[in-house]
Amino acid sequence: MGVLTFKQGIHPEYNKQLSKDKPFKKAKRPEIVTIPLQQHIGAPCKPLVKKGDHVDLGQKIGDSDSFVSAPVHASVSGVIKEIKKVMTPVGKKADAIVIEADEEDLLAEGIKPRGELAELDPADIKDIVREAGIVGMGGAMFPTHVKLAVPDGKEVEYIILNGAECEPYLTVDHRMMIERPGDIVFGLQALMKATGAKNGIIGIEENKPEAIEVMQQAVLSEEGLEVKVLATKYPQGGEKMLIKAILDREVPAGGLPLDVGVVVNNISTAVAVRDAIKEGMPLVERSVTVTGRGIKEPINLIYRIGTLVSELIAEAGGFVGKPGKVILGGPMTGFAQTVIDLPAVKGTSGVLVLPEDEVADFEPAPCIKCARCVDVCPQFLMPVNLANYTEHEMFEELEKYQILNCIECGSCSFICPAKRPLMQYIKMGKAEVIARKRKEK
Repeated sequence: MGVLTFKQGIHPEYNKQLSKDKPFKKAKRPEIVTIPLQQHIGAPCKPLVKKGDHVDLGQKIGDSDSFVSAPVHASVSGVIKEIKKVMTPVGKKADAIVIEADEEDLLAEGIKPRGELAELDPADIKDIVREAGIVGMGGAMFPTHVKLAVPDGKEVEYIILNGAECEPYLTVDHRMMIERPGDIVFGLQALMKATGAKNGIIGIEENKPEAIEVMQQAVLSEEGLEVKVLATKYPQGGEKMLIKAILDREVPAGGLPLDVGVVVNNISTAVAVRDAIKEGMPLVERSVTVTGRGIKEPINLIYRIGTLVSELIAEAGGFVGKPGKVILGGPMTGFAQTVIDLPAVKGTSGVLVLPEDEVADFEPAPCIKCARCVDVCPQFLMPVNLANYTEHEMFEELEKYQILNCIECGSCSFICPAKRPLMQYIKMGKAEVIARKRKEK
């Protein structure tokens, strides 16, 4: 069988050669960490500590009664310096707990292995995942325990792990598959047990041959597990794209992967699940690729949540000259930043620095009606219409044209010869439609 893929999509320059062969390096433990109380989709946490309190590594310091939320934990031991509002990587301000680290880095009481997987029932696994504060680590930051909560009447046949890592420049999942294959397998098996799925599939793009070989060996003797090789195409790692490519199932408009018997998780999320079960460690550190031709020494790091982005850049040798743009995430779905003294969070998988000569200033031109955006849209939408309706505040039309099915991959903006900010308009339109729906309830 040849490589698997979906219809439409684009082929940007991937630039993964800058960091793909760099093994993970532990970043220096920061002297101060800033832990935002909202690092997830859903309700923000409320602080469980106050200024002057001493906390230990892994101690829960924020939580919410809401089901769609995820607790946050101290990523160092030390003293609470203050609780204040800070700018987050997504451009919004949030309350955050600032911790001044001490020398000891003592583990919080109660952090210990949670037992053998064979002895844990599905409810145990979901509780462990929830209490560990695990979210989707591909960037979406959706609380993982919510994904694992299968509603009555639904059945999960497959867990798919997204090893495509189709976002240009980023290589953390690539390195994770090479360096921690057994832990990925354990995490996948835990996710399967939590949902009752009998089949686990790891989808990997063909531009990662070493990872494919390593993971194929890792699942060789494991019942119900297999690796599927995917074509190198963006956005191959989108949930709906993965499901279509691997299983030839189509998630219905307005539906979820659960509607076709599937739950999709990220490679790094599976490793976090493994760490929560086997070591009892909540999500207090994660991996990040610091890369781009504006960085002296592109690198893959393991860092403590709440480390400043500026410190991660320093770990990679700093800037090459004056940076043209700093993006948290990748170039397709990441967020450009105006400052770098802000905390890296659970969803920060990349720090991309582009030099000035790779950043062009331009004025969008009028649409030339070429329909290239329509040709590449993996959701078969009409991005030009969605953008135009948003620009002219024709919000009633947006639902007719299924704006909520947009996955915000940015393919339309990438391909547009007139350089129109299609995805930015569509994001604005989606936000308005969602807000109106909430008011109607």
